[in-house]
Amino acid sequence: MSKIKLKKGDTVKVISGEARGQQGKIIAVDTKKLRAIVEGVNMISKSEKPNAKNTNGGIVKKEGAIHISNLMFLEGGKTVRVSKKSNEKPAEKEKKASSKKTKEEAVK
Repeated sequence: MSKIKLKKGDTVKVISGEARGQQGKIIAVDTKKLRAIVEGVNMISKSEKPNAKNTNGGIVKKEGAIHISNLMFLEGGKTVRVSKKSNEKPAEKEKKASSKKTKEEAVK
């Protein structure tokens, strides 16, 4: 199983599928299914029963999950490949995302 290099709050672009070319922020990531929900992308219609929040019920549009292999990290308006590297010292177990092309820390 591959590691997920994208996380909640990252700005991504869809590189394949029906929503190709669209971009948005990641709302949630499902690590077991390797899927992410991106804001405003892959909208699906879901029928809901009336409840306290929505008294009428009806058809509601919401974001659907997209496989992470179809997403690419956006930095400065361009797509970049991301690598995760940890610090040299074992005491600092913080992982930083960096751009493969520029070798600089990714701006999030």
